[in-house]
Amino acid sequence: MKKLIYIICLFAFAKAYTQQPTSQSGKVIPEFGKTYEVPNPDFKTNTDLEFKAVFDVAKAPEDRSKRNPYIETIARFLNMHEKAGVPVKNLHVRMAMHGQASYGLLTNEAYKEKFGVDNPNIELLEAIDKAGVDIILCGQTAGARNITEDRRLPLTQTALSAMTILIQSQGEGYRLIAF
Repeated sequence: MKKLIYIICLFAFAKAYTQQPTSQSGKVIPEFGKTYEVPNPDFKTNTDLEFKAVFDVAKAPEDRSKRNPYIETIARFLNMHEKAGVPVKNLHVRMAMHGQASYGLLTNEAYKEKFGVDNPNIELLEAIDKAGVDIILCGQTAGARNITEDRRLPLTQTALSAMTILIQSQGEGYRLIAF
């Protein structure tokens, strides 16, 4: 009897495991920001809204050879909302980069000089830039961390400070997404 119960439990576990949802690539940024389908959410996405988000990105992985998952969240945001039916023209995104995350904006050469590895964020940053995301570096962080114009990726905009980016963006109707 115990053996039969054990076999039934194994079968149930195997069946549940095979029914796990799998992540899917999106259309806006196919290479990054995989999402999961949510078949019938109780809280419906209002696809008529303009989604204006400013992401406050200050953290980075301790392992500098790993891509920053907080930056990849922006690709996920774009992919999942497009998949949910929000027109891409209604998705407006800014990223305020400061703190440890700011090093992800270094050129590959500068990143390699600092951390001894290639910058794993470059392709992701190029993809979100191509999708229309404003990638804005805190000028105070840039000064404090020696992230000069010649050491950072050309897709980078600068601002007086991250605080300026966040306050001004919210004043323009962007909603803060912070980690």
